[in-house]
Amino acid sequence: MLHGDLLGERARLTPQATALVEVATGRRFTYQDLDRRACRCGRMLREVLGLEKGDRLGLLCGNRVEFLDVFFAAAKTGVILVPLNTHLAARELELIVRDSGMGVLIYDADLAATVAQLRERSVFERCIVVGGGADTGDAAYENLVQGPGEASFERTPCTPEDLLCLLYTSGTTGKPKGVMIPRRMVSWNGYNTVACWQLRGDDVSPIFTPLYHAGGLGAFLLPIFTVGGAVVLHAGFDPDEVWRVIEEERCTVVLGVPAIWKLLADASAFATTDLSHVRWFISGGAPLPPPLVERYRERGVVLRQGYGLTEVGVNCFAMTDADAWEHRGSVGKPLMFTEARVVGEDGTEIAAGEVGELCFRGPHVSSGYWSNSEATAEAYDGDGWFHTGDLAQCDAEGFFYIVGRRKQMFISGGVNIYPVEIESVLAEHPAVADAAVVGVPHPTWGEVGAAFVVLGAGATADSDRLRAFLAERIARYKIPKHFRIVDELPRTPYGKVLRRRLIESFNPEGEDG
Repeated sequence: MLHGDLLGERARLTPQATALVEVATGRRFTYQDLDRRACRCGRMLREVLGLEKGDRLGLLCGNRVEFLDVFFAAAKTGVILVPLNTHLAARELELIVRDSGMGVLIYDADLAATVAQLRERSVFERCIVVGGGADTGDAAYENLVQGPGEASFERTPCTPEDLLCLLYTSGTTGKPKGVMIPRRMVSWNGYNTVACWQLRGDDVSPIFTPLYHAGGLGAFLLPIFTVGGAVVLHAGFDPDEVWRVIEEERCTVVLGVPAIWKLLADASAFATTDLSHVRWFISGGAPLPPPLVERYRERGVVLRQGYGLTEVGVNCFAMTDADAWEHRGSVGKPLMFTEARVVGEDGTEIAAGEVGELCFRGPHVSSGYWSNSEATAEAYDGDGWFHTGDLAQCDAEGFFYIVGRRKQMFISGGVNIYPVEIESVLAEHPAVADAAVVGVPHPTWGEVGAAFVVLGAGATADSDRLRAFLAERIARYKIPKHFRIVDELPRTPYGKVLRRRLIESFNPEGEDG
């Protein structure tokens, strides 16, 4: 069975179509080129490294074509790939290495120092270095893949439920968990995103978010490869480079996170870049402030809000261009054959407009957490529903709105407070560039809000002005008791605010901004 070898199937259909443009090197690859590279890598995994179906293979690598080689080679061989966060320290990576049981690590030469520290804490059967230039003593990936070649390569038969990879959660709320991604889930993400987002074979999409993250793989790499479009791969995020490439490569659909869309909108090139070829932009990873939607609309571009999780696929909702404006703040309606509902504390579905936990069921849901039956039982119920931990509401028309994380919600004086709502209003203040609200302990009310605010360049504001601004727009009980002006918010590489770090840093005796 061919389940999971998406690249091989696309190369069979459109071998000469452009699949990848690597910005850092200027190299361009057809689907046939990439498939041949993946076959050579697959033979190397089997014949040189001795890996078999079900073995775990670690990959610590930046955004480069070799990442795709290894990913699609895993799809062809049945090896379970474990992409690793390139921003983690050796101590953090050790937890994942031990939990997954990986025996072999392929790593980027730029990360040789981290790997050296990791090897002092972990035991590997073998390490392979990509990119050379590092005196590590490890075999060079480039040399090993040239040996076997791609001749007479045969794919390993796999079923829809066989695992393709383990994607470890960021660990912002605790110990990272390995999400088991079956081949069925990868294929379904590609098919349904193409159908419901109406992707096309002539679509061109830049990727400047990390490939090790579910968002980098699921939106848009795998869907674009499913439909036969082209991906433009950036080594990292640079606003000027992104705008230049969007114009030069005539990109049509672009994914980012709110923090990135803000940086792109603030760049000088935002006003001058030719965007006539763009069909739409889409944001994920965190709530999208409505003022950003309006800024892009004024520029003549639709900016949609998306939603997804590693456990259920990163693309779970869809909306039209008209919906993106008329239902600002909504993530849209569930994709086809995706069951979504909002439930109360007792697990039963609640009425339209009420706030509850968002749950999913369908072929896009993952298989559970690797070697963690307790966490699996907590999140995946007996009826097949995955409980996201996100608070949401659904209106009478079937549009869903994300209110915030259940663990982010805090209770002040017996009343539920949702930080996302307050942050969205703060984002409308002309002096505010970024903001996050968390609940902190209070002797009388149990918890109260603390707002951490980043001001725009040259802007001024203090707690009194911010309170007055909020008082005109939200209920008094929602207004944070504390305000702190900070230089920046701590975020994950994918743009999510590290709220736990803000709570830990909060000093009740500190001065309000």
